[in-house]
Amino acid sequence: MPSEKMLMNGSHVVGEAAVRAGCRYYFGYPITPQNELPEYLSARMLDVGGTFIQGESEIASINMVLGASAAGGRAMTSSSSPGIALKQEGISYMAGMELPAVIVNMMRGGPGLGNIRPSAADYFQATRGGGNGDYRTPVLAPAGGQELVELTFLAFDLADKYRNPVMLMGDGLMGQVMEPVVFPDFIDLKDLPGKDWALNGCEGREARAIFSMFLGQQGQLRDHNLLLQEKYDRITAAEQRWETKATDDADMIIVSYGTAARIAESAVDELRGEGMAVGLFRPITLWPFPVRPLRELARKARKVAVFELSMGQMVEDVTLSVGERSEIFLYGVPGGVIPTPAEVAEFLRSAAKGDGKVGRRIEV
Repeated sequence: MPSEKMLMNGSHVVGEAAVRAGCRYYFGYPITPQNELPEYLSARMLDVGGTFIQGESEIASINMVLGASAAGGRAMTSSSSPGIALKQEGISYMAGMELPAVIVNMMRGGPGLGNIRPSAADYFQATRGGGNGDYRTPVLAPAGGQELVELTFLAFDLADKYRNPVMLMGDGLMGQVMEPVVFPDFIDLKDLPGKDWALNGCEGREARAIFSMFLGQQGQLRDHNLLLQEKYDRITAAEQRWETKATDDADMIIVSYGTAARIAESAVDELRGEGMAVGLFRPITLWPFPVRPLRELARKARKVAVFELSMGQMVEDVTLSVGERSEIFLYGVPGGVIPTPAEVAEFLRSAAKGDGKVGRRIEV
């Protein structure tokens, strides 16, 4: 049975959900604003007989995750923005070696060191691979506490299902805000699917090795990349997730994810009260991006507005989805500044009029 409601901040929520989802190996390195997550797991892992290690660096931590995953464990790391950048080489290796893991990014302002305020400017980093080579990682974008629970469980399941790293994208606000959540029961580790590829000893069987990413010059690397692409195509076909609100009669759609989507939802409620036909489209998977459902909405919505806590990164995927079916407007707010619902509502009024007073029109 699910537990009673618990009041927790978002970082603690992810930690508890990970433990209940079967994670027994966590390796990380401190960076604000996600430090509450490793702090929580440093104690919680002791309760469940798991392993917690604070590595000497982000690079060390992601390679510890690689090792634990290769041995068959459910493993996780977390960081924030520049820390995720340092982990990208290891993430690229894990994608190439087809090793499952969950990587949590509680985003902060950037570029560079930036600041510790909530931002969402790591969209390109997450959805375009971030590291070297042709690879993809599924990217899940929760919008609040309960969804942090659900998508943490989903992240581990998708990682195992496709033998691939999966990213969970929050932000500094989401990681700090206290919300009531309900957790599912602990999964039984014995019920997890078997991993016949794992390096778990060779007693009673032939020795084997995880697929090396040093594949020589005879076309092996090309063939391996083609096999990976087939997997990414399967993920794209099967794992798109999104949510809509008030879109049935909308002649303008606002597209937002994460914390920005919660602000946008309040703005939609305000404008609906004024009689304005505006609806919300919220991508839950940033990759694979839900192209077709947004494209269908754009067939009847004459305008599409994009609100991001960045200078505008998701807007490129929106533009690819919508094309010339609708006018596209962007309200991008960088640097950890959080607009109010009233400010977003004013952007939508401006987009409806096309007066350019708030945000800007995207040329297609």
